[in-house]
Amino acid sequence: MTFSISEGEEKNNQVIFQFKADATDVKFQLSGETDNIFFIDPEGILYYTGLLDRENKAVHELQVEVLDAGGNRVQGPVPITIKVEDINDNRPIFLQKQYNGTVRQNSRPGKPFIYVNATDRDDPTTLHAQLFYRIAVQLPKINDVMYFQINNKTGGISLTRAGSQELDPLKNARYDLVVSVMDMGGQSANSFSDTVPVNVVVEENIWKAPGTITIKENSTEPYPIKITQVQWNDPGAHYSLFEKESLTRFPFSIDHDGIIYVIQPLDREEKESYVFYATVKDETGLPLAKPLEIHVEVTDINDNPPVCPAPETVFEVQENEKIGSNIGAFLAYDMDQKNTVNSFLQYEIVEQSPLLPSDGLFSIQIITGIIQLAKRSLRKQDQPQYHLKVQVSDPAFKTICNVTVNVIDINDQIPIFEKNNYGNLTVDENVAVGTTILTIQATDGDEPFTGSSKILYSITQGDPDRKLVIDTDPLTNAGYVKINKPLDFEAVSMYNLVIKAENPEPLVDNVQYNSSSYARFILMVSDVNEPPVFSQTLYQAQISENAEKNTKLIMVNATDPEGRAVSYSMSEDTRGWLRIDGVTGEIFTMGHLDREAENEYRVKVIATEKGGSYLTSSVYFHLTLRDVNDNPPRLVKDYTGFFFCYPLTKKGSVIFEATDDDQQPPWGPQFVFSLGNSRLQNDWEISKINGTHAKVSTKHTNFEEKVYEVSVKINDAGFPPLENIVSFPGVILIFTFIHLKKKKNQNETNIESAQSPESIPLRT
Repeated sequence: MTFSISEGEEKNNQVIFQFKADATDVKFQLSGETDNIFFIDPEGILYYTGLLDRENKAVHELQVEVLDAGGNRVQGPVPITIKVEDINDNRPIFLQKQYNGTVRQNSRPGKPFIYVNATDRDDPTTLHAQLFYRIAVQLPKINDVMYFQINNKTGGISLTRAGSQELDPLKNARYDLVVSVMDMGGQSANSFSDTVPVNVVVEENIWKAPGTITIKENSTEPYPIKITQVQWNDPGAHYSLFEKESLTRFPFSIDHDGIIYVIQPLDREEKESYVFYATVKDETGLPLAKPLEIHVEVTDINDNPPVCPAPETVFEVQENEKIGSNIGAFLAYDMDQKNTVNSFLQYEIVEQSPLLPSDGLFSIQIITGIIQLAKRSLRKQDQPQYHLKVQVSDPAFKTICNVTVNVIDINDQIPIFEKNNYGNLTVDENVAVGTTILTIQATDGDEPFTGSSKILYSITQGDPDRKLVIDTDPLTNAGYVKINKPLDFEAVSMYNLVIKAENPEPLVDNVQYNSSSYARFILMVSDVNEPPVFSQTLYQAQISENAEKNTKLIMVNATDPEGRAVSYSMSEDTRGWLRIDGVTGEIFTMGHLDREAENEYRVKVIATEKGGSYLTSSVYFHLTLRDVNDNPPRLVKDYTGFFFCYPLTKKGSVIFEATDDDQQPPWGPQFVFSLGNSRLQNDWEISKINGTHAKVSTKHTNFEEKVYEVSVKINDAGFPPLENIVSFPGVILIFTFIHLKKKKNQNETNIESAQSPESIPLRT
C-alpha cells in the first residue's frame, strides 16, 4: 500500500490508515524506516507523530505484520510506502555571492557572455523548484533603455539590440546589475526569491575595419602577400571574405587568424580599387557581428608607354597662314594613373618629311602638344602635304607617332546658288516629318572636299519655329530641304523663306558673302481634314464601389482642328457600368459597381467629327474603384467531415482559415473569432492563431457519442464591421479496429491505430 503525506506540518498521532485482521486476539507490529515518526497501535491504526521533511527523506518503506498472543506472525508482512509530498518551503539561493563578467561593445545581441545560477531544494519535478531569472536593476540606465537582458530559464545574460549598438567603454566602462531569481516559475505572489549583484565591464570592440589599404600594382614579391588583419573579440571565430561586386577574379583570401592576403598580382589599369567584406561566425555558422567593409586601392607604377591617339593623325592648314598659327593639338595618352609623374607626357618633333622648302617648318609645344607653324607661310603649289614624326615620352618610355599636315587652299570663293528664287511650293499639312520637299544647289570654286568648298545651308528668315531643316550632300553639295517638325495649316499656312549658303571655314579678309549666296522660296501649306483631338491622352478617376447611380465621374473634352462640332460615345464597357453624355462628354455611373468583380475598369471614349466626314479619335478612361467593406468573412473551404474518436482520451481540435473578398491592408486581414453561441462555452473553446487562422478545441473529454454543431462567429473588424456565423459539424464516434487476415502462408496485417483529425487533411 502507498500513502502520500504533505511535509511541513507537525502532527501528533495523525491517523494514516486502520488495518483489520482476519483472526482475533492478535496485535499489529510495524517495522522498517519508522524513524521514530511512524507507529501502529495494537488495534491496527497506523499513525505518525512529528514533522515530515521531504528534503531530508522523501520516501519511508515500512512493513505491517499481525502477531498472535505468542508473538507468532499470522498475517503479513504487508509492505507500506509513505511518500512525502513537497511543499514550497525552500527559497532559491544563488551559487555565488557576486558575479563578474566582461562584454565587448557591439557584441551580438542575445549571445550570453555570463551565466548566473541558483538552486532550490524543493522537488525539481514541481513548480516549487522551477526558477525564473530577471534583471531587477541596471545602473546606469541611460535614457531608461535596458542594455542587458537575461534568459529567464537559463540565467544567461546578454546584450539587447540597443546595448549592442550603444555600449561604449569610453562613455561607461562598467555597469552594475542586480539579478533576482524566483521559484514557482515567477508566477506566484507567494514565491520565494533571492538576488545577487552582477558587475559587468565593457571592453572595446576590436572587430573594426582597417583603414584603406594600398597595394602597389604588379608587385614582384612572392604571393600570397599579407595586407592587413581583422580580429574578433574572442578566440575560436571563423573568418571569410565575400565580394561587394561581381568580379571575374577575386584576388584576396583570409586565414583562420583573420589575416587577409592578396594572392596574385593586381593591375591598376584593369581595376584601381576593390571593396569587399570580411565576416566572422561562431562554430555553428551563425554571424557574430556585422561584416566589415574592406577598401583596397591599387597604387600605380610606370608600366605603360605613351599611346598615339591614332595610327596617323591628320591636320589641315590653310596656305598663307601666319607664322605662329595653331595647326592643331596632338594629344597622346598614357594608361598609368592620371595626374602623376608616370602619366606626365612630353612632345617633340623628331622628323619632318619632305624638307621643302626647309627643315623646321613646324614646332610642337612640349607640354600641351599644340602644333604650330614655325618659320613661314605655306604654299600648296610648293608642297601639298607634310609628314611628321612626333616623339611622346614619359619618365620611362618613348613612343613615336605619325602626324600628317595637309596644306589646303584658302577660302577666297563664296558659294553661289544656281538660281536665287525657287518659286512656290505647296505641301499638305500632314506631310511626314523627315520628308524631302525641295532640292537646292549652290557651287563653290575653292578646292573640292575641303572646309573651304563644303557648303552648309541655313534658313535665315521665315521659319522661327524650325519647322524645316536642310541637309547637305557631302559629294555634290546639294541641299535637301526636309520637314523637321509637323506642319499645321490652322497655325501657319504660308512660309516666306530665305536660305543662305556658307562654308565652315572662314572667308579671307577681303572676301564677303553677297546676294549670290542667298535664295528664296515660298512654302504653301494646304489644309487637311483632321480628326478631333482630345485634351488628354488618358483620363482617370476614382470612386467608391458603393457610389449611387448617375454619379458624375469626369468630363472629357475633344476639339476639331477645323472647328466642327464633336459628339462623344463609348465602347468596351463590358459590364455596362458607365454612360457618356454625347454632347458634353460627361461620364456617369449607370449600374452597380463592384470592386471585387473588377477594381480597375477601362473603357474607350470616342470623339466623332460632325458635318459629313465623321472622322474619329479615341482615348481610354481608367476608373479605379475604392473598396467598401461590403463582404462578410467566410471560410476558405468547406470544413465538414471531421471527427473525434470516442471515448476521447485527450482534448481534440481543428484548425480553420477565414478570408474576406474585400480589399485587405498590406499586413493582411485581422479577423476576430468567437464562439457563435454562449451555450457552447462549457464544452468548446476557440483560440486565435493569427489574423486568418483560429483553432476550435474541446475543453474536456467527457463527450457523448453523437454529432455536435459548433458555430463560430467571425468579425472582420472593418468599417462598418461585418460578421458571419459558420458551423462545424463535429462527429464523436466509436472507432472499430479491423483485423485483416490473408490467405495461408501470407503475413497478417493489423490496422491498429487511427490518425487524429489534426493530422488528417479535412475533407471539403
